[in-house]
Amino acid sequence: MIALARRRLSRVPGMPASTLRLTWSVGGFLLLCLALAWFAPPVFWVLLVVVALAGAAGLALWFPVAATVIWLLFLASTPEMWLGDLIGHMETIIALDKLAGLGLAGLCILRYGARFDAFNPGLAFPALFIAGAAHGLYPGLTLAASLRSLVGSAAPFAFSFSRLSRRWAAAVIRVACWAPLVVVLFGAGLTMLGLRPLFVVQEGAVRLFASSLPAFLGGFALIGIYAGTVELFRGGRVADMALLIVNAAILLLTGARAPLLAAALLTGAALLAVPSARFGLRRRLPLILAGGLVLPLALAAARALSFLRVIDLAELGQGASLSNRALIWPVFQAAANRSPWLGWGVGAGKVVVRLDSPLARLLGTNAAHNEYLRLAVEGGYPGLILVILLMGLWAWHHTKAMAMPDRALMRLVFLAFAAHSFTDNTMIATTGSLMFAWVSAVFARAAAERQAAGHQAADPIITAALSAQDCP
Repeated sequence: MIALARRRLSRVPGMPASTLRLTWSVGGFLLLCLALAWFAPPVFWVLLVVVALAGAAGLALWFPVAATVIWLLFLASTPEMWLGDLIGHMETIIALDKLAGLGLAGLCILRYGARFDAFNPGLAFPALFIAGAAHGLYPGLTLAASLRSLVGSAAPFAFSFSRLSRRWAAAVIRVACWAPLVVVLFGAGLTMLGLRPLFVVQEGAVRLFASSLPAFLGGFALIGIYAGTVELFRGGRVADMALLIVNAAILLLTGARAPLLAAALLTGAALLAVPSARFGLRRRLPLILAGGLVLPLALAAARALSFLRVIDLAELGQGASLSNRALIWPVFQAAANRSPWLGWGVGAGKVVVRLDSPLARLLGTNAAHNEYLRLAVEGGYPGLILVILLMGLWAWHHTKAMAMPDRALMRLVFLAFAAHSFTDNTMIATTGSLMFAWVSAVFARAAAERQAAGHQAADPIITAALSAQDCP
């Protein structure tokens, strides 16, 4: 019967051989699927997942810019929160999210080509993994869990090992600017569906949750301020200024104090000290004056604004409190001191404090909220120094050839990030994936601009024209 059908199809006028082969391939695959669904259902579902993943990978390889934008927006929505509320498995969602980012980085390397990224901080984590395995992993940490944490720790830095296109870089930079507002709008949609509250009252203050948690949303808003400040000083566009103000408002409504302080220090230093041809003193003066008036006006209207967490804590004399972080830091410090040279393995920071312990229940988390302590636990003090050294050299290497104001602003960003890391999970949290994808995009854009400038200078016609313009 199959042979008869094949002969009849081959006689169809105008049907090329390639179409026939495709028709038989698809038909054969469908028959195989039907057979597996009938005789071996588990194998059928595995095959279906493999085919879906292969199709998604093919689309991502063909459209890497769109795939990266979709992934970053999905990541910024913090799916482990809103999707975790619906289906559970929070840790699995986080792992799959980071694994998707690593896969996208690999597809970008296939599409755009590979490059060696000198001083990339992701290179430090295999060394930390080997050191921890040599010493012996922390009790409760398995080798498989440590390996998963290794992938999750290094994945955010993987995009810098791809050459990346200028279009990819521009899209990722725009996503970093717009992601906080998109997340708030998505959270509003979830609220209208009755799935998640947009605002929640905590300890008498209103905090913006959206589809995330205030700490995560505040982290994404801080990245949006980093990105928006760079774009504003580069182009001086009113739209970038407006978006920067929106991100600042989102950050304020989350009540996340450490990101708010980092944003204030960065923007203040940029406005006062970083020169820009397209955003000069005359244009930035209103922002400087407005920033100077914010504090006295907030103090004068403290009672009316006490619904904001920052104002409420300031009124209570707790504006500089650490939200009980000082209770968990000694535990991590003691764990680091028990293995100061080799550490306890990548991922040890997740098991130093048990989730069911009284301390974790009191804080609502078992994370260190201090990346320096976490890295000291996982890689020992030499591992901590290695990560800090690579981060500093990475920033210096990529910014040294940047034009102003990008060079000054990116160095300020890295300083703000280093300060913020004392009180938050800046690298291990999902915010780190957006942060370092944006950093990779800024580095890639600068490299593309230098390459374009080199080509322009090498063109004899352009060079002659420029030389003629210089003649008296």
